[in-house]
Amino acid sequence: MSVVPIVIGAVFAVGGAAAERIASVWPPDEASRRPPGVRMVLLAAASGFAAWGISVRSGLPWWATAVYLVLLALLVLLTATDLEQRRLPHLVLDPLIVVSAIFVPFNPAVAPLDALIGGGAAVAFLGALALLVRGGLAVGDLYLVGPIGLMLGWPIIFSALFGAAFLAAGASLALLVSRRVGMRSYIPFGPFLVAGTVLVLLLDDRALQVVR
Repeated sequence: MSVVPIVIGAVFAVGGAAAERIASVWPPDEASRRPPGVRMVLLAAASGFAAWGISVRSGLPWWATAVYLVLLALLVLLTATDLEQRRLPHLVLDPLIVVSAIFVPFNPAVAPLDALIGGGAAVAFLGALALLVRGGLAVGDLYLVGPIGLMLGWPIIFSALFGAAFLAAGASLALLVSRRVGMRSYIPFGPFLVAGTVLVLLLDDRALQVVR
């Protein structure tokens, strides 16, 4: 086994822990300054495993794999912030959108038309869902799902969306049963979108492979 994926996984594990710590103090207006805990360990482990898995599974040129890892790093920071502060700051969202958009004509894993359809369909689907489930989704989720759609393309984006919905439903049910949240509590959807995206990248044979 190549040592490179292991090194990348280790770097992302440290990055995941750092992202959780950053989210506890930034943005400062709603920062809790919470001490390190289980969430930091879990996010570090998940980030490291995701980066390692992407590196191992990728059949793309090294530079394309590197772009996916850059996008993953931004998604990890957004996940940490959404879990901590229930927000997806544009200071991280905007670079994610820009990098995903620039990558569209060069991404060997997704044809440009499929990327554009994937991004548009993801925003349209989640936007329609937001109108039906008022209070369950935030505007930031629409900004987040757009670049994810560009990254995964059509039709793979819907595997990520359905995975995110399944994970969100399961987590919400578990939190309700354990009485950690109530029926009217807000549970951020952003982390589930990221989790669904990572699962697709790690499990779907169509992802991370050269198609053009």
